[in-house]
Amino acid sequence: MRSAPFTRPTLIAAVELLEQHSQARFNQVILRLGLEEEISSNTALSVAKKCDLLGRIVVQRAESVIETLDGTMTLGEAVIRQAAQLAQQDSDHALQTAFARGLARDGYVLAWDDFGRNPTLRAALPEEIQLPQTDDEVHELLKGFRFTTPLGHLDQAIEAHTRGDWAAANGQFRTFLESLFDDITRKVSHPEADLRPTSENRRALLAELGFLAVDRNEWTSDGKNYINGLFKMLHTEGSHPGLSDEDHCTFRLHVVLVTARTFLRRLYYQQ
Repeated sequence: MRSAPFTRPTLIAAVELLEQHSQARFNQVILRLGLEEEISSNTALSVAKKCDLLGRIVVQRAESVIETLDGTMTLGEAVIRQAAQLAQQDSDHALQTAFARGLARDGYVLAWDDFGRNPTLRAALPEEIQLPQTDDEVHELLKGFRFTTPLGHLDQAIEAHTRGDWAAANGQFRTFLESLFDDITRKVSHPEADLRPTSENRRALLAELGFLAVDRNEWTSDGKNYINGLFKMLHTEGSHPGLSDEDHCTFRLHVVLVTARTFLRRLYYQQ
């Protein structure tokens, strides 16, 4: 597994999954994590309360490096690995579903052997994408530019994905990107941007100004370009036409985050 941080929701979902352990098994997990001095093995303390203590430690010290039987890794990764061992193939248990969705947002999937046993974590995306860092960077850049409208739409999209409302998430992805390009246009060319009647007209203005690269097919006059193609893809199965499955919704989330980071970075370096 690549060395990359897991997001807070995924870490919390992992800890919640560990609550399925018995007292003895949970105490063994604590020993493996090297936290026996901080979380008592006393059975008078319920597993639920021990999980609460573990969760607080993990979200604060996720990047602390520890030694495990699988080698050196962060505390966050070690907890994720421990939770993965509890996963069952084709399970619809709410806690496992929440854990799997968190992993998907962070760029990982659970995989099993040919017999449906021995769950393992597998990177679903190339290491270079570094999805958790991408999400953090997009949020920081949106806040730095004071792009409050796209920031709100992105947060709503992620919240909808977290609760499994794929249609709502899909609708917010498109709205997020549309409002993001609107705000970028206003940043690059105010007040001319507000003279353009539609969001597509404002994106065309970005190409006229050289912000969107015509030679790389980010924008072309015939409409056969990356930006238009992305918007057409995001328009299908949105909040009104119908429902999308989890995999496709997660794919849209990944594409939207990477695309937003690319153009926010470009705006930052052109300032």
